[in-house]
Amino acid sequence: MPAVDFATHLIDAVVGMGVREVVLCPGSRSAPLAYAAYAAEQAGRLRLHVRVDERSAAFLALGLAKTSRVPAAVITTSGTAVANLHPAVLEAHHGKVPLIVLSADRLAALRGSGANQTTIQPGIFPGAVRLEADLDETAAPWDVAGEAWRAATGAAGDPGPVHLNICLSEPLVPAQWPMPPAEPSADAPPQDGENTCPTTDLTLGGDRTLVILGDLVDPRIRPAVVDWAARHSLPVIAEPFGEHGPEPGVIPHGPLLLTDQRFLDSFAPQRVLVAGRLTLSRPVTALLRRPGLRVEALADTSAHADPVGVVNAGHELYAVLAAGLRAGTSAGQSAWADAWRDSGVAIAEAVAADPPPWPSGLAVAATLVATLPERAILFTGPSNPVRDIDFGVAQAPAGSTIVASRGLAGIDGCVSTAVGIALCAPGRPAYALLGDLTFLHDSNGLLIGPDEPRPDLTIVVVNDAGGGIFGLLEPGRPPLREPFERIFGTATGTDLGTLARAHGIPHALVAGPEELTAAIAEPPHGIRIVEVRVERDSHAAAHAHLREVAAAALRDVRPA
Repeated sequence: MPAVDFATHLIDAVVGMGVREVVLCPGSRSAPLAYAAYAAEQAGRLRLHVRVDERSAAFLALGLAKTSRVPAAVITTSGTAVANLHPAVLEAHHGKVPLIVLSADRLAALRGSGANQTTIQPGIFPGAVRLEADLDETAAPWDVAGEAWRAATGAAGDPGPVHLNICLSEPLVPAQWPMPPAEPSADAPPQDGENTCPTTDLTLGGDRTLVILGDLVDPRIRPAVVDWAARHSLPVIAEPFGEHGPEPGVIPHGPLLLTDQRFLDSFAPQRVLVAGRLTLSRPVTALLRRPGLRVEALADTSAHADPVGVVNAGHELYAVLAAGLRAGTSAGQSAWADAWRDSGVAIAEAVAADPPPWPSGLAVAATLVATLPERAILFTGPSNPVRDIDFGVAQAPAGSTIVASRGLAGIDGCVSTAVGIALCAPGRPAYALLGDLTFLHDSNGLLIGPDEPRPDLTIVVVNDAGGGIFGLLEPGRPPLREPFERIFGTATGTDLGTLARAHGIPHALVAGPEELTAAIAEPPHGIRIVEVRVERDSHAAAHAHLREVAAAALRDVRPA
């Protein structure tokens, strides 16, 4: 079968399975796939996004799939183009995001021959893909697309990335345009794969059970977990990710509460149920390592995460939510849970009366989240921004959604991921909170052609002139200050306003919380950048301030 015909049938099959978002990077060997994707867009069957940077393209596809949970596809030509997808594929693997890589390749016989732009592409993502297939024009497109869809959506395991490597022979372009479109298939696409959940034997097992909620594969599940915990009087300490509703059972400033050793000595849990993947808080990690504590995982995938090595038992989250606990709630559990909630509320009231100083990352995060409009979606970058929300924000507004790439938690591709998330949330106000290095690392995410879909997205950049996160970690300790700036601080001196203007993107430099609030409240038209400059040393001071405020608020809490 000619390459153009095979590519047309393959794209037809991928779309027939349910893919609606395709990201394309131009290239010669991938031309048949490009023509097929363009024709499918013209027929109204998919939305096409064209990017010139493969790394940015892959993260855009990741963002398109992350919150929708529908696989997105990314198309590249051969050679280093495929290698540039690796960071996003790794994030999709660890974050369990459905992603389909369609890499064009020269004929298999040319591998190892020294042919131009030819390398060993099969196996280029070792251990990171749910399915790897090396194809040529003799393959059956619908069989291949079906296998890819099932693997990406987790029908037989966890969702994640798949890689279809497609050897295409010349001619690589159609003889005429328009091409005859492939007939749409009448076959219905399979449903999203979900793990089937057997009944669980989870029981209360005594008083003092605490739930810790991390990053769930599907952000829409958070309200169900929070509601389930509330019905059983289980206090919840939650990382900020997921859809937020009314959450009276979630402890305000939970990670901050865990920094108070006196409180923990009086109200330590006997058991902790961990739902989702925990990646943020050292106080949470320290709690899980307390001697005598029983830790049980509520896994939303086929295997539970246990990076601390403390999990005593695992249960399937969806089965637990369906079945409930197999015992009633004791009076002791209810009274103990009230002490946790009351302590969290006391901290929240104290922080509201004595907030972190401006300008600081904590203050910017608190102002941004408090100002989010109804149904807003916020993507937060790694390092300080996500921890500032986790540590310094009492509660996100009901109806808002907070997401992040916590699979590997790298700074790669965050602008592109935010663009993808915003494009898949039409009608919802979309925001991103990034540090300056994270923003600059993926400034190519702003490189969007005039004919491409462009979201309404406000990117708030906390500019501390370099790697502020390291100042809160061991390298920032006073005895190590002399080499810090060169090897960890890494200030760039880049003028973000000039960079924004080069891309034709509005930029605002705000100096105070009132200006930031006004900027956030103004609906964007396209992408815009709101920059807040903070001193790097302000991070440690602001965190110390919050700890002091929390400790003072808890001095009157009576031991259990």
